[in-house]
Amino acid sequence: MTKPLRIGVAGLGTVGVGVVKILAARREFLAAAAGRSIDIVAVSARNKAKARGIDIGSARWEDDALKLATADDIDVVVELIGGAEGVARALVETALANGKHVVTANKALIAHHGIALAKLAENKGVALNYEAAVAGGIPIIKALREGLAANEIESVTGILNGTCNYILTEMETTGRDFADVLKDAQALGYAEADPSFDVGGIDAAHKLAILASLAFGREVDFGSVNIEGIEKITAADIKFAKEFGYKIKLLAIATKSDGGVEQRVHPALVAEGSPLAAVSGVFNAVAVRGDRVGLLVLEGRGAGEGPTASAVLSDLVDIARGLVMPPFIVPTSHLKAPAKAAEGGPESAYYLRFNAVDRAGSMAEITRALANASVSIERIVQRGDEGDTGRKPVVFVTHKTQESSMRQALAHLLKLVDVAGTPLVIRIEDGESR
Repeated sequence: MTKPLRIGVAGLGTVGVGVVKILAARREFLAAAAGRSIDIVAVSARNKAKARGIDIGSARWEDDALKLATADDIDVVVELIGGAEGVARALVETALANGKHVVTANKALIAHHGIALAKLAENKGVALNYEAAVAGGIPIIKALREGLAANEIESVTGILNGTCNYILTEMETTGRDFADVLKDAQALGYAEADPSFDVGGIDAAHKLAILASLAFGREVDFGSVNIEGIEKITAADIKFAKEFGYKIKLLAIATKSDGGVEQRVHPALVAEGSPLAAVSGVFNAVAVRGDRVGLLVLEGRGAGEGPTASAVLSDLVDIARGLVMPPFIVPTSHLKAPAKAAEGGPESAYYLRFNAVDRAGSMAEITRALANASVSIERIVQRGDEGDTGRKPVVFVTHKTQESSMRQALAHLLKLVDVAGTPLVIRIEDGESR
């Protein structure tokens, strides 16, 4: 009889509980699919007394998660603690060093230390699987590592953070502003008490750095991701975008350019009717363009108990079947060194919004400032006074222009006394077709 795959689970939060539930509910099918049973031998979490609504059966409890990494009766350590440092990093490093397979949902850990961990896994001949680290239940890691291996990937564009997508969708649907909708998201459990990692774009950037490495065969380079969050988006911006035929989404985009890789996370106007514009609520989506298959779009739930635990189990089934492959498709010795694309990026149209003094000649000065930076205007929209400020919101939509030209235009605008505050600039993306 084939020996069972013996696992130790570190972390019994939402995802860990989901893993236990799926293993109990689908035990026989998973054993048949994997060729052997998958058994939980030990678990570890911060609070043993916490009610979780699960039965861990005969699995032993370890107060110290690191004991899972050295136990003789554990083949795979499932790390669901989170965080790039501390116990999570120590657990994964120790497990790999002791010749144990690792399955993790920890995007921060992979984004910051993935290459070092991959080298350790390759040296020990064990698996380091992390399908659950990006886009929850969407099998994008497996798609890039296996299904699209014959393709030269041209671009990866994604909606990778469900919290941001929920907030932007609610702002569009209800007309409420960012701060108000964020409070609701926190009350519903979609946003953390400290939401900065989500709404600031860092969570999406972790995931993008991983996808860019897989897509372009380079070492993970989180430090080169240009990151901008959604905190400055207002209900007025959502309304203007709709008027122009767009929706605002937080996009994570990776493309090859000028001998390097351009990685950026930022809000963008995406044309209504495009696949990414249609992704609403807490859903995620990833669009991949390959030279052989063209455009592929995968959409689904990007977080939560069921979707993320499903991804963890897919990695465990692979290991049970004996599938061990380099964590980043090719051995780390074959990965290219990080190379940031040249500054400027591809040409893009822009949405530009600011408040301006309503007086004769002010608009002429503003348009002259843009023209002096070689920024061509496609349309201008002005609205009535905002309160008693005497300043009107003005929105410009530009023709495609270089990013350097837009930066120069902003510098000119900031010198004008008729422009109040810092203008908001949002790229208008071709969306998934880039």
